Amino acid sequence: MNCTIKRMANVKVYGADWCPMTSRTLDHLDELGVAYEYIDVEKDPQASKWVKEQNGGKEKKPTVLIDGEVFRTPSDEELDERLAA
Repeated sequence: MNCTIKRMANVKVYGADWCPMTSRTLDHLDELGVAYEYIDVEKDPQASKWVKEQNGGKEKKPTVLIDGEVFRTPSDEELDERLAA
């Protein structure tokens, strides 16, 4: 992997424990050594509401917030690019 993380980003992952795309994103961040806050939208009604507001009323999982920028179900490559920026 050619991802060089220049600085530690403020990363929040909004998802659900049962969601395979959420698990993939969390595993990828773990592999990169990126610290993040995980918020389970199934257990946090405020988080669920925020995710829906970001996604036109849909609860897309995962929705990732990196330094204030929202990513909707990002690919590993999208995460790599943003974290390297």
